[in-house]
Amino acid sequence: MSKDLFHLLVVDDDDRIRGLVKQYLEENNFIVSAASNAEEAKKKLEIIKYDLLIIDIMMPGESGLSLTKSIKKSSSVPIILLTAKGESRDRIEGLELGADDYLGKPFEPKELLLRIKNILNKTKEQIVPEEIYVGKTLIDLKKLIIKINNQVKKINPQEKKVLENMLKSPGKIFSRNEIGKIINISKERTIDVMITRLRQKIESNPKYPKYLQTIRGSGYVLWIE
Repeated sequence: MSKDLFHLLVVDDDDRIRGLVKQYLEENNFIVSAASNAEEAKKKLEIIKYDLLIIDIMMPGESGLSLTKSIKKSSSVPIILLTAKGESRDRIEGLELGADDYLGKPFEPKELLLRIKNILNKTKEQIVPEEIYVGKTLIDLKKLIIKINNQVKKINPQEKKVLENMLKSPGKIFSRNEIGKIINISKERTIDVMITRLRQKIESNPKYPKYLQTIRGSGYVLWIE
């Protein structure tokens, strides 16, 4: 089996859709596993490290949103949500929980394929280690914690997404608009509060930040020693 092949997991209670998606993606050179519900998906996730997950939101038992929330607590694996047509509330909630993209049903298999390739290309180009030091501060993206001065501080999925993007491009100035797009938030005040909160978790002296700095009139930048 080629090490270049990506392994995907399709989670959908509809046997027909699950089977068609699995077949189509296998025909396009992916390794594909399938699960009919959240419980089955969790069992597979315990033993296999997948490159991307495709999760249907509307499933009996635990919903796709609940499953996404559970996964994102400990994993950065990309997730595409399958949503009912017109359910914008579910799409927004899914993105807030850390999903990377969504696709409304019914959909063209080719569109799903293009979205998968787009996400995997970005992931392959810019991989951030699950544990990385910023100065003497340890950021653990897998466990969603920051360790500094013998203290452990938690981060939420939105904070994690911002950190992931900043860690991919240390020294790059991120405007409030860019950060807002990353976490799907438009209010600048909310973004400022989030950055302040992250600064308090990363910096030894948040009042005089050394790593997560404000660039007046431009946005924010993260430096790594």
